[in-house]
Amino acid sequence: MNYTDFGQKLPHFVALTRLNRPIGIYLLMWPMLWALWFAAKGIPRLDVLLIFILGTVLTRSAGCAINDYADRNFDAHVARTRSRPLATGALSARDALLSTAVLLSLAFLLVLLTNALTIGLSLLAAALAIAYPFAKRFTHWPQIVLGAAFGFAVPMAYAAQTNTVPAQAWWLYLAAILWALAYDTLYAMADRDDDLKIGIKSTAILFGRHDLLIVGLLQVSVLVLLTVIGWQDGRGIVYFLSLLSASGFIGYQLWIARERKPARCVQAFLNNNWLGMTVFAGLVLDFAIAP
Repeated sequence: MNYTDFGQKLPHFVALTRLNRPIGIYLLMWPMLWALWFAAKGIPRLDVLLIFILGTVLTRSAGCAINDYADRNFDAHVARTRSRPLATGALSARDALLSTAVLLSLAFLLVLLTNALTIGLSLLAAALAIAYPFAKRFTHWPQIVLGAAFGFAVPMAYAAQTNTVPAQAWWLYLAAILWALAYDTLYAMADRDDDLKIGIKSTAILFGRHDLLIVGLLQVSVLVLLTVIGWQDGRGIVYFLSLLSASGFIGYQLWIARERKPARCVQAFLNNNWLGMTVFAGLVLDFAIAP
């Protein structure tokens, strides 16, 4: 590919990696930041913080590219995805695979600046990120795989900051998985009718008419886990007030998605950014007040 071709394709590469739609970066980043602050008992090392923020952008972008490669024969049949670059022919399957390889390689170079434990965990994280797009062919639980991939930044953050992965990290990882399962079910609800037609599996299809009840229970379970983690860690009132505030976002999401309209389900999914940000803000302020 020459420079002219790359320049013409650049907007399509941006669309392929969803850099123009950063919600996925935020949803991956909030649990990672929770983990860094818990692991460091406050502000983490600056080098670790920068490595993980940039790594979040790279790995999420790689995940989007491999997702579009996996879905290249389906996206044209789904209203929400029919304008994606591989579905329209603006980019090729080779372009998507090359983008994935480059982005994951850059992310791995960043991980090499940490320690052996984090490097080892990063290989598992990459495997999960690649597996997720293909899971929807074989199981109604691809959202679990997504959660496992998105949340793997949690044990990696502990490893990079402390060179250990304590029990607290795995409980926080579980919270991240359950949160992703909840918000990605909301997202999948927007595609449910199209997915049923083309044979794509999801928790939105599996849960059926109980979808919002289960999403609500999952979200509450996340808050319970975060409450227990905070209590065991000796967090103060500011942190717990942030969890109380986060419960308001859960109620709002369930309310606006109650009629299962695709646009409203997507809106509820997007609102999870504010939930994650609220928890992080409470955690930062709490550590600042009472280290």
